[in-house]
Amino acid sequence: MTAYVPQHAEELRETARAMVAPGKGVVALDESNATCTKRFEAVGAQSTAETRRQYRQLLITAPEAEKYISGAILFDETIRQSTDDGKTLVKALQERGMIPGIKVDTGAKDMPGGRGEKMTEGLDGLRERLAEYYQMGARFAKWRAVITIGDGIPTIGCYKANAHALARYAALCQEAGIVPMIEPEVLIDGSHSIEHCREVTEQNLRIVFRELAEQEVMLEGTVLKTSMVISGLKAPQRAGVVEVADRTVETLMRCVPPALGGVVFLSGGQGHVESSAHLNAMNQRWADRTPWNMTFSYARALQQPALDIWGPDNSKVAEAQKAFVFRAKMNSLASRGEYSEAHEKAA
Repeated sequence: MTAYVPQHAEELRETARAMVAPGKGVVALDESNATCTKRFEAVGAQSTAETRRQYRQLLITAPEAEKYISGAILFDETIRQSTDDGKTLVKALQERGMIPGIKVDTGAKDMPGGRGEKMTEGLDGLRERLAEYYQMGARFAKWRAVITIGDGIPTIGCYKANAHALARYAALCQEAGIVPMIEPEVLIDGSHSIEHCREVTEQNLRIVFRELAEQEVMLEGTVLKTSMVISGLKAPQRAGVVEVADRTVETLMRCVPPALGGVVFLSGGQGHVESSAHLNAMNQRWADRTPWNMTFSYARALQQPALDIWGPDNSKVAEAQKAFVFRAKMNSLASRGEYSEAHEKAA
């Protein structure tokens, strides 16, 4: 049987390459309104459609962000919003050479069984939504699955249900000319060891890539957004930077096919300095041996310093933009293996 090749194959390859271009990464601005409200309230900001627009405009239009940011994942509300001068936020990204992306899953819901596992939903009507998003300018999408480490979990049923949904989503994206960013996140919550995280991450990735193959997803036009292999936040002894870097890349090398378009990491609850240090160590120690570029796709680890500045009265726009671009620059350096904490102190 002849292998399936998407109609938009070359466009998909080009977009994936641009997303992980050397020295650049993707900013995640796709928090749901509920999540965004929690983060705004934590810094004293009111969350409305207008304040969310102002804040995301601040990040998208930050001077020189395009030097370090290849694209932005937007929420459905955001992709329909415009800048103060009436330009769509999609257009604002495109004019600066950044790629608009869109979150398309509808959230993680409880699986049957009462174990606390989640299954991500959103496949119903996805083909039609993707067609609309493509017309609006989106050229990549994101779907997040959630894997929790706990007592007796994850189960094989949770792995398979989420992997199958990721693969069906990815195939529909490529049909629409949109690069699928697949995010099979292993949560950092809990007291698990780094070795336990490695075992779960490896099994998770093996099942995901098996499902992608069965759905005939073209890997060259696909980007993996993965969690790091890291100790749980409540672990009595947490692994250091070098061990996290080595365990993470060793696991990816065992599980991720060389044809993949690229790898971006999520911060997943790490601090902004910690996540930069981990990314830097991976690239310092492994970049000349991996078949794919490794860069960042952070949300809080890129945004939080800016939000802390802007949040209290929504007035310090220029200062918040500088803080955002600084973190983007730090992660750009880390994606090349050129970052050090001396850069933080120098600032």
